[in-house]
Amino acid sequence: MDDGAQVYLKEILSSLGFECYVLPFGDVPNLFARIGTGAPHLCYAGHTDVVPAGDPAQWDSPPFEPSIRGNEIYGRGASDMKGSVAAFISAADRFIKHSKSFQGSLSLLITGDEEEAAIDGTVKVLEWMKANGHIPNVALVGEPTNPEALGQEIKIGRRGSLTGTLKVRGTQGHVAYQDLADNPLPRLISLLKILTDYKFDTGTEFFAPTNLEVTTIDVGNVASNVIPQSGHAKFNIRFNDLWSAATLEAKLREILQAAACDYDLSCYSNAECFLTKPGEWTRIAQDAVEQVTKRRPALTTSGGTSDARFITQYAPVVECGAVNASIHQINEHANIDDLETLVEIYEVLLGEYFNNSIAL
Repeated sequence: MDDGAQVYLKEILSSLGFECYVLPFGDVPNLFARIGTGAPHLCYAGHTDVVPAGDPAQWDSPPFEPSIRGNEIYGRGASDMKGSVAAFISAADRFIKHSKSFQGSLSLLITGDEEEAAIDGTVKVLEWMKANGHIPNVALVGEPTNPEALGQEIKIGRRGSLTGTLKVRGTQGHVAYQDLADNPLPRLISLLKILTDYKFDTGTEFFAPTNLEVTTIDVGNVASNVIPQSGHAKFNIRFNDLWSAATLEAKLREILQAAACDYDLSCYSNAECFLTKPGEWTRIAQDAVEQVTKRRPALTTSGGTSDARFITQYAPVVECGAVNASIHQINEHANIDDLETLVEIYEVLLGEYFNNSIAL
């Protein structure tokens, strides 16, 4: 999990005047903190869990012992996304001290279940927030959104994700007596070819074309002289706003049905496509980034999934954070100057939002 990170965050946020709620669900630690009770209400969302470090011997310094070399801080989670969480709390501290009479509410939703199943984290906290009157007017997710430098991109949506498992059965037998067996693999290959050749769409205004990638083909056959009983393959589709998981699964079955071949298909999705349409909230975020970095960030929807897919069901959400060039890699790191700049961006954003009393 997060090895006590949220306990530390609770201490810091409590000292700044936030009312903190410890919200464990299952084995997952979660923290919600809020200062203020009125509107407008802005909520920052982040996570304290991290992906595995891989082989620690491959790191130049221990992955879970922060190390500063030059102007970079190294460690698992430095960029994804502990640096962003720290930057936002620093910005909130500055903003509160400089705007003690600000009208509205500022909160943080910090989960320990973003990198894994995402079942007992943000989803459950949002349900608790709704039940207890804490749903914000707008939300900001601090995921690292820039490929190379601050000011390049803000995420206003993400493609959906659907995983499919395709299985074809046959009859096992000896390769020398092929007439007594039924090899399922040519049919499996044929079905995969049909899927990979299919053009689902050409993209939309804010989204790239829907894309299917085969991720594994498995037979479990250790003998070269045996025709296997069955074979299965997995694929993942990242889909745009022309589809939902349900309509996409229906299209897959329609495509495969034309092959006139027996198969089993099962599909799973925990991420629908979503989009925060450009408007006042996205403009405020863009203006804040541009004011500090002198770059006007593009509004993009590329990349993998994030917890913004859950938040969008409750409030308009944008993602704005650090540079993502080293996330999930050996020697993950964050530039210290970038983190200081990110503090400035967040502080400007808070000022623009609250000082104009915009309840979007």
